[in-house]
Amino acid sequence: MSVKQSKYAEAGVDIDKGNAFIEKIKPMVSATHKRGVLADIGGFGGLFALGGFNYKDPVLVSSTDGVGTKLNIAKLCGRHDTIGIDLVAMCVNDIVVNGGLPLFFLDYFAVGELEIEVATEVVKGIARGCEISECSLIGGETAEMPGLYRAGDYDLAGFVVGIVEREKIIDGSDIKVGDKLLGLSSSGIHSNGFSLVRKICFEDLGLGVDDHIPELGCTLGEELIKPTRIYVPTIRNVVRNFPVQGIIHITGGGFFDNIPRVLPHGCGVKIDAGTWPMLPVFKFLKEGGGVSPEEMCRTFNCGIGMILVVREDVVEDISFQLAALGEHPYVIGEVVVGGGEGREVDLDCGAGFV
Repeated sequence: MSVKQSKYAEAGVDIDKGNAFIEKIKPMVSATHKRGVLADIGGFGGLFALGGFNYKDPVLVSSTDGVGTKLNIAKLCGRHDTIGIDLVAMCVNDIVVNGGLPLFFLDYFAVGELEIEVATEVVKGIARGCEISECSLIGGETAEMPGLYRAGDYDLAGFVVGIVEREKIIDGSDIKVGDKLLGLSSSGIHSNGFSLVRKICFEDLGLGVDDHIPELGCTLGEELIKPTRIYVPTIRNVVRNFPVQGIIHITGGGFFDNIPRVLPHGCGVKIDAGTWPMLPVFKFLKEGGGVSPEEMCRTFNCGIGMILVVREDVVEDISFQLAALGEHPYVIGEVVVGGGEGREVDLDCGAGFV
């Protein structure tokens, strides 16, 4: 009995196409390489040397994340050049809160069938995110898995490693009652809450990504695809010049779940949502979906993507520097005595959600 000879490509995995993709992205990946990188992509592992960083007692800090169902928005918009920025942002923003300097980044890109042009656009965004955060893209994995992913679908995960001097780690342990909360603006929804966003926009309101939304001043897709802000340059600049007691990335879980992660026992915070301007997209989602203020603040960043906890006597100086960096900082609240174990978030949503 003769047996038909099968090929991997016939099963849906094209090795030659994968190799062609690697060759195509090499220049943009290499452009992100800074000191410490010892090898180009294509090997089994990325090599990075710490010897030239002159830390007395270095501590490595790492994070991994994805972009969730915002991937569906990229697919609907047919635009894939910014989702990589989101991926990098979600990772590097999580380590800069400890005072970490991002060193290198790796990505995991999984598809049903590799489309080189789409994949190249994704990596272009990743490289751009690494450029903004001064981080080297030193490797990754492209996995073609027909049968697990549908045609046109892909998934992303990112991994970042950074470094911080042990004595300069920012962990919130020095936060005290009376400290002020300085909020930094977000660019929009960032990369959290998109399951609710898609329900409101596409199911409840019956909209499409090409629909122009007057109150947003653009199409729905243009608003939703805006990439997550990368706060690394700003935060690094501030912590070089001023003491910062704590830094909070307002990511999944919004204000209520993220702020307590850095508060010492016995401390809570009181926040007035009326101290910063509500971005139009959040008003649109709140009204379009009938979302309560509390649910908005647990799901979305509501216009504040990062919070610095600082002593009252440096608020003015830090705000001045932030303004010089192009930021619009807002004093949104303060640290107060917490009841019980503390760590409560008392957020007055009324004034900010009219």
